[in-house]
Amino acid sequence: MSENQMQADEILSHAVEALEDVKGDKITVLEVGELTDMMDYMVICTGTSKRHVQSLGQNVVEHLKSNGLQPLGSEGREMGSEWVLVDLHDVVVHVMTEEARSFYDLEKLWDIKTREQ
Repeated sequence: MSENQMQADEILSHAVEALEDVKGDKITVLEVGELTDMMDYMVICTGTSKRHVQSLGQNVVEHLKSNGLQPLGSEGREMGSEWVLVDLHDVVVHVMTEEARSFYDLEKLWDIKTREQ
């Protein structure tokens, strides 16, 4: 396993832990490294409300910063958003309301093997 892969796995572990800490629902990890050079993993999580989506996204950012991992950026963290994206270099986290997740259906779009957490 390469050094970069170990780093991606560590980032993935921290991201999933941050989502679980704030009761993220239906956390799914997509292994997309063989399909794109942009990331190794995509994490999709459902929040129970727009406020919960915001809290989940914020917790991912704060948790990773507290562990020395600076996120590359994030989108949708303003209040009222149904979808928050956090770019963690080799891992991209999508936090969505149930309605947004059903509508965009990223798992089907990527159509690859998933791992339920």
